[in-house]
Amino acid sequence: MMSRVQEMERRLKDFDARHSPRGLLARYAVGRVKHFASRQILTLSGAVSLFFLASIEIGAIAAGLVLLGEAVDCLFLRTVPRRLDAGASFERLRALSTLTAAFQALTIAACVLLAWFTAPATSGLFFCLAYLTGAAINGGIVFPFHTHAASARLGIYALTLLGLFLSEALRGAHVTTGFYYNLLGTLIMAYMVQIFISYVSQGQRREQRNSRDLLEKGLEIAKANLSLSTQQKEMQRLALVAERAHDSVVMSDPTGRIFWINEAFTRITGYSAEDAIGKRPPDLLNAPETCIRTSDGIAAAIAAQKSHRAEIINRRKDGRLIWVETHLTPVFDDAGNLEMIVAIERDITATKAHQDELGRAKRAAEKGERAKARFLASMSHEIRTPMNGIIGMTELLAEENLSHDGGLYLDTIKHSAEALLTIINDILDFSKLKAGKLSISPVTFQLTDCFEGVLQLLRPQADQKGLTLSFHPTHLATDVSGDDGRLRQILINVVGNAIKFTNSGSVAISATTRMTETGYRLHVDVQDTGVGIAPEQIETIFDQFAQADAATTRHFGGTGLGLAISRLLARMMDGDISVRSTLGKGTCFSISVDLGLPKRASDLLIDDETLPPIDHFDGLCVLLAEDNRTNRLLIRKFVEGLPLRLICAHDGFEAVSKTAEHHPDIVLMDMSMPGMDGLEATAEIRRLPLPQPRIIALTANAYESDKKACLDAGMNAFLSKPVRRAHLLQQFARQSPNHAPATPPP
Repeated sequence: MMSRVQEMERRLKDFDARHSPRGLLARYAVGRVKHFASRQILTLSGAVSLFFLASIEIGAIAAGLVLLGEAVDCLFLRTVPRRLDAGASFERLRALSTLTAAFQALTIAACVLLAWFTAPATSGLFFCLAYLTGAAINGGIVFPFHTHAASARLGIYALTLLGLFLSEALRGAHVTTGFYYNLLGTLIMAYMVQIFISYVSQGQRREQRNSRDLLEKGLEIAKANLSLSTQQKEMQRLALVAERAHDSVVMSDPTGRIFWINEAFTRITGYSAEDAIGKRPPDLLNAPETCIRTSDGIAAAIAAQKSHRAEIINRRKDGRLIWVETHLTPVFDDAGNLEMIVAIERDITATKAHQDELGRAKRAAEKGERAKARFLASMSHEIRTPMNGIIGMTELLAEENLSHDGGLYLDTIKHSAEALLTIINDILDFSKLKAGKLSISPVTFQLTDCFEGVLQLLRPQADQKGLTLSFHPTHLATDVSGDDGRLRQILINVVGNAIKFTNSGSVAISATTRMTETGYRLHVDVQDTGVGIAPEQIETIFDQFAQADAATTRHFGGTGLGLAISRLLARMMDGDISVRSTLGKGTCFSISVDLGLPKRASDLLIDDETLPPIDHFDGLCVLLAEDNRTNRLLIRKFVEGLPLRLICAHDGFEAVSKTAEHHPDIVLMDMSMPGMDGLEATAEIRRLPLPQPRIIALTANAYESDKKACLDAGMNAFLSKPVRRAHLLQQFARQSPNHAPATPPP
């Protein structure tokens, strides 16, 4: 069928090509050359006529003139098809062929003139009229093929006759009644020639239209047959698909009654065609457990003649319940009337069971995550609370005049406590990073100060091991924007790691920055001369709780979280950490992070250890709600000597009652207290009809969600344990009525 369409398209294309201007010119040229011999009958008859009417010489001259014109015209026309195929200009070939046609017509006109002036009067006139009539008919029948050539010939013939009759009229002597009869006869002959040529041209155009219409109709029929054949094959395939499909296919009439089902419907529901045909699907399949809303939604979609998708519980013939996903599609006829409803249904019972299983697993995972968070919060509180007392007391003891040995003991206690605090922070930070709860807080700071702070902090460790700790900045930007705390954390982890695993030699830090479209790209190399890492172990050093081997953990200690946290932080800052190492010779860690341009000078880092002026505490009343005796003692020692009044409460109930009694300016509220915790106590205080104090949360929990919970409960600030004296006093100063107005109760 496809070949028939292609054949008809080819024939139509060939037909249009043959009847295009270029095609008609080619056909004109071929036809003139092909019928050259048949046209010479007219030439021969004219020559013989002149031989008898005039003389042998006149007949020969006339024959030679006609053959010359025919030869010039045909010799050129023989080249036209070849030139057209070669891409020659159509306009040029048409003009040249018009000129050769005019030349050929002029030679015939010359023969007519010879006959007119050499033959006897009446016989010459008859010959001229007959000869020109034949030539005009011969030249006019090519009018549909080459209008310009036909017009040129007919024009020359008409002018020739006009010139002959005009010459007779000017001579005067021959203008008789016969002259007018001859003129009238000539006009009649010209009219008859014109009618003949018009008839032939119209007939040819009509034939062309009819032929093209037949070809177009033939093409349409071929396409219709092809479409019909394709539709039949498609319907056969669709019927086969519907019959063999794994999904159930149900066809219902506009009233909703089933008139066809496939084998899958029987396999899924247990109902045969005899059971189902003539019934409505809800009457056949709905069960008491079927959702009424879902069933009503399907009915509403059918009534509205709209497509619909739903998941619904159905009942099989054997009584077993199944989940079915159904897709309803209305089918309309050509007039737009509903013809039928097609429902494609799939058994999703296993999928639903899997979803339920996943849901249970998800809820179990969420429950485990909540348990983990509670465990970490509890561990944080249980460890940070005594750590608060240990570190705080070491700060107070450091101000006393201790012996040399006492100072060493105190330093040991302090360093041990800080090491333990680092482990706790690593675990909590890693938990927050994995949960996506740790954010980057950019500020403007001095990059060199960040490095100097790290060097100052870690140099005692290097000196203690006899290591050279050096810093080599190259083209390092001065002021940048970024999270200086997180950058410092990365540097402390990586440089501290290098010092820890280097027994002799040096740890060299090199740093450089380059400009980017948004700011700077910081690149840091930390090169040590330490123990190195085996090639097969390099890929694991960034894994959580991982070190090169168990012996490393026993010898050097640590949680194995520092590098994992550092890499996660670097990636949060659009950078990364990589490593290259030679076992026994040393390791080089390469750090890269993105930093922004500085915002303004006022954003530069301030010294967190700066103590506020003493007048900020003048007349201040502070209520400390803390159930731990050591922490109460520590806070009391921290504020000793300041012009403020400190009141202590042992739990949340006492905190509320003492707030109502003493009207404190600031409440330092521990979050974990027996009976009533800090959040509940804050809510009770905010409901008291009194001038509201500034409430500062004091908690061992370090999650951002804990901070948000404190602020949502109506607190004004947040302090994490262990509390440093400088941080506590700075917060008192910021919340003091001497520094900022109190917040009204929410």
